[in-house]
Amino acid sequence: MRKWLPLVAVCLGTFMLLVDVTIVVVALPDMAGSLRTSFADLQWVMDVYALALAALLLGVGSLADRIGHRQVYVVGLVLFALASLACGLATGPGVLIAFRGVQGVGGAAMLATTTALISSIYQGRDRGVAFGAWGAVSGAASAAGPVLGGLLTEHLDWRWIFYVNLPISVLAIAMTLRFVAVTPARRSRSVDLPGMAAFTVAAGAATYALIKGGDNGWTSATTLGLFGLAAVALLAFLLIEKRRREPLLDLSLFRQGSFSGLMVAAVLLSVAAFSYLAYTSLWLQSVRGMGPVTAGLTCLPMSLAAFLVASLSGRFLHGASPRWTVGPGLLLIGAGAFLQATIDADSSWTVLVPGLAVTGVGVGIATPMLASAALASVAPERGGMASGAVNTARQLGNALGIAVLGVVFHAGMTGALRDHGSVTDPAATADALAGGQAGAVIAHAGPAGRDAAGRLVHEAFATGLQHTFLVSGALGVLGGLVALALVRRPPAPAARRPERPAPTRAETAEPVRL
Repeated sequence: MRKWLPLVAVCLGTFMLLVDVTIVVVALPDMAGSLRTSFADLQWVMDVYALALAALLLGVGSLADRIGHRQVYVVGLVLFALASLACGLATGPGVLIAFRGVQGVGGAAMLATTTALISSIYQGRDRGVAFGAWGAVSGAASAAGPVLGGLLTEHLDWRWIFYVNLPISVLAIAMTLRFVAVTPARRSRSVDLPGMAAFTVAAGAATYALIKGGDNGWTSATTLGLFGLAAVALLAFLLIEKRRREPLLDLSLFRQGSFSGLMVAAVLLSVAAFSYLAYTSLWLQSVRGMGPVTAGLTCLPMSLAAFLVASLSGRFLHGASPRWTVGPGLLLIGAGAFLQATIDADSSWTVLVPGLAVTGVGVGIATPMLASAALASVAPERGGMASGAVNTARQLGNALGIAVLGVVFHAGMTGALRDHGSVTDPAATADALAGGQAGAVIAHAGPAGRDAAGRLVHEAFATGLQHTFLVSGALGVLGGLVALALVRRPPAPAARRPERPAPTRAETAEPVRL
């Protein structure tokens, strides 16, 4: 069993940082009340963490290739623990959002190195089992976040969703230092700081534009300026990477259809499987009247299915082509979202269960192979870059997905309110509903109109969620089709020629001259 202790150390950090992507979902209403801000304003508590992960993974992966993967992983654990403590002690939304960003920096250091560490520690069938276990943890962690967040928020306090990271971090640091060997460093390699800066600006500007576009208007100078800044920064990133001798991301990899397909699949997996959970939780708590625990437990079918299927897939699908795991996995994720789109104004939480279970199966099939296939596409010494690339794609998908689906959700509610004809300002009412103020909207109608207002709120939420699930399902299916069309089995490494033994002293001695 000792050989699996390094995997436990790596999976502890992976579970902790990925749980924190979604653990805040069910705690947002309590956070808003405690910090005297709105649910909508606290959307950045989710987005800034995912955005920091996405923006920094490539750069940290490159840095880890230079100074060693274990070293960077441990630094990330320490930074994550300190930032978690600061988040728990936050007295205002600005402080909380700022330290969530710092927490994302620590998470990036961990996530950029976990798969590279596994790849360097395990070989052959053990590597397949290890990636299966890592995939099980990865797939279950994001889905388990709402469950754990609900339990901690309802029975303790929302601050404990951050405090709980402290003992886990200490255990992960101790196990890593004890059981994970120091990885070799490549000190000759430079760090691509201009590329890191350009990519960070591009990702941040695009996400901010998507979040604020609904408020400022899609044709406003601010929104168009942000999109323009994102486009210029992305172009600058591509030009920088093309000219760098040791780039942050080797653009030539995208000439391979498999690598491009894996990156597209990674982005769309996060959008289709996880980005809608915030809006589902909002419906469960503000409309269906659930507490944080019961709202979080609604996601349990996804979490359990993802964990069980990923555990089995690592064992039984070892050696299978990623085309036949990633592709069908994403198709199942899309099907799960479509099943949830059957929601209507009279639905209870049970309408979500079949779709969440199907989505969990898809996540469990697709997630382990995404990481191992990306690592197989590069040389071992570029493992940090490949790990950073695939995880960047996933976290960028989550950050952009929360923003994009937020726009879809809001537009669906606004349309339903406008079609009803009795709402004076549909957009403002949709803002209030998206801000977790369903009870206030119903109360504003007065005793005589309370029943009609309640019915309208249910219809608006159902329509918004229908649109959100349909878009998620379409993106999941699109990702599956891209994977089936482009992803191929990585070529087997060429067999190494046996090395000739070193010559003996007798063989190298000069002949005796008579």
